[in-house]
Amino acid sequence: MKKFLKNPRTGWYILSAGFVIILLLFIPMTKMISRLRIEEQKKVELWANAVSHKAAIVDKTEKFYGNVTQNEKVRLQQFIEAYKIIMSQPEDVDLSSPKLRFYTNIIMDNKSIPVIITDEFNNIVFSQNVNIDKNQSVLVGDLYRRFSQNPPYEYEVYGMKFRLYYTESVIYSDLRSVLNDVSDYVLTDITDNTVFVPVLITDSSQTKILAFGNITKDKVSPQNAAVTIEEMKNANTPIRISLPEGKYGYILYEKSATLTILKYYPLLYIVLLVLAGALFFKVYQTIKVSQQNSLWVGMSKETAHQLGTPISSLVAWIELLKMNPENSETCREMAKDVDRLNLIADRFSQIGSVPELKMHDIVEVIDNTVAYMTVRSPKKVVFTLDIPQDGKIFIPMNKSLIEWTFENIIKNAVDAMEGNGNITIKLEDKQSHIHLDIQDTGKGMMKKQFKQVFQPGYTTKKRGWGLGLSLVRRIIEEYHNGRIYVKNSVVGKGTTFRIELPKDIKNGKRP
Repeated sequence: MKKFLKNPRTGWYILSAGFVIILLLFIPMTKMISRLRIEEQKKVELWANAVSHKAAIVDKTEKFYGNVTQNEKVRLQQFIEAYKIIMSQPEDVDLSSPKLRFYTNIIMDNKSIPVIITDEFNNIVFSQNVNIDKNQSVLVGDLYRRFSQNPPYEYEVYGMKFRLYYTESVIYSDLRSVLNDVSDYVLTDITDNTVFVPVLITDSSQTKILAFGNITKDKVSPQNAAVTIEEMKNANTPIRISLPEGKYGYILYEKSATLTILKYYPLLYIVLLVLAGALFFKVYQTIKVSQQNSLWVGMSKETAHQLGTPISSLVAWIELLKMNPENSETCREMAKDVDRLNLIADRFSQIGSVPELKMHDIVEVIDNTVAYMTVRSPKKVVFTLDIPQDGKIFIPMNKSLIEWTFENIIKNAVDAMEGNGNITIKLEDKQSHIHLDIQDTGKGMMKKQFKQVFQPGYTTKKRGWGLGLSLVRRIIEEYHNGRIYVKNSVVGKGTTFRIELPKDIKNGKRP
């Protein structure tokens, strides 16, 4: 097993086996999708035929409704004329006489049309087929709104003005409601179709959408309707159906969402495999980087620990040398170097722990760092400062670690220029952050190295550990919640590093 895993061709074997498995899954799935497509086509055709039959039923119902409407109007007109004749007769006339019996029968036989007769002041004088409250003697309120949907018939009897109000009969209203429900059902049935496919019903010209189902409203909006119709016409052959009033239209449809998803399932399967592989690689890489970081942190702390003993010894030797006055100048210089070693040991000891941040003037820190590095750099290295001169800029920082960061980047710049060139340091004061650019005229780097230079162990030096910039990024991003990155670099011309630090630690790292 170990020999198999160490074999360089193992990866290709696994990859080939994966492709074979995918192919074996793809063939039966393609056949299944083809069968589903044929079954879906049959379901749509059956459903379209059902819609056509329902449309024919609606057409017959509408014709019947038209006849009922005409009969209703004739009966109402007969009632009005009969009532007009009866009311125009003298008070002592015999309404049961053969001459008037025909008209009285028309009035008495009205069992369905609601009628209210009022005087010119809307006082109710007669009602038929209407339930009126005993206390209501005037046609007002809801009763008036109900009977005023049609204009009243006005007439005079013996100089007195009357109005005849009427409304449609209950039978007529119920019939119209049923007809509307049936008519709506034919087209709205498409929104609840049992085949669950995106469907349109269009007019005979295939330009106007009459109804739709399983489609988002934005696709059938006026600005998108033409495109949607064209797409669905191209997807499948339109099916002609009958519509009410002797008209016809077309059903346009696409594949169902389920069928569409199944069609792309093999591709989705491959994508998921690739994503899973990428995820495993990312996890492996993260673990590896974490192990490297732990190694660098351990090395840093061990370095600080190992420096402690010789530094203590050097302090003791300096105190011993001070006893001889002629060594005073030498002891002062040695003391400076010991202090520097103590500072370096302190910096290494803080790696891996959370340092305390205090408000310090970043301008002062830059000035001190440049002054320190100037005297320790070759004379051919020229430092140029472009920083605000009109005040101090205080930001939260661990002064020792920030100085170490600046020194590390400047030292790398000096090495990249091989001791001959210009280093420009530019500080910009923004609203919530400060921007510090450190630019050199050294060898530069390719774009693919912009992120690699911050990885633990990466170095272009023969004797380098690849630790410096990795610790710099840790100090800036993890300890100070800032950012550091290669702003730009050109091979043979130089590199610019940018550091962004928040003025308030609550501001956090920029996106």
